[in-house]
Amino acid sequence: MWKYYALLSAFFAALTAILAKVGVKGINGNVATAIRTMVVLLMAWGIVVMSGQLKDVKELNKTNLLFLIFSGLATGLSWIFYFKALETGNVSKVAPIDKLSVVFVMILSFFFLNESMDIKTIIGGALIAIGAIVLVV
Repeated sequence: MWKYYALLSAFFAALTAILAKVGVKGINGNVATAIRTMVVLLMAWGIVVMSGQLKDVKELNKTNLLFLIFSGLATGLSWIFYFKALETGNVSKVAPIDKLSVVFVMILSFFFLNESMDIKTIIGGALIAIGAIVLVV
């Protein structure tokens, strides 16, 4: 099932890039990021409340909270820089560079999470990196 969720994530990420490029036209990227973040915040908490999962907040421990806060900070910085790039760059060039995050995840997960790095992962990561370079240069 995770593969379907991942494909849906990729589709909506692509849609996000197109909609964001149109939405950021003529405004500051930080303002665009703030509006987008408000929508995501309301949507996420709406899903938690509507699905009856609000009680699960009590299960958070200090480690969960600390790393989710750091993840949120990283997400915020990613979005801020993404919108700054969209302000002046073509979305067809910005998005492939942004997707280099996949390569960074592969490398960081190997070193910090001790995930295996097989030949398929290495080749796939290299192809993503090469593809981004080809599209941008």
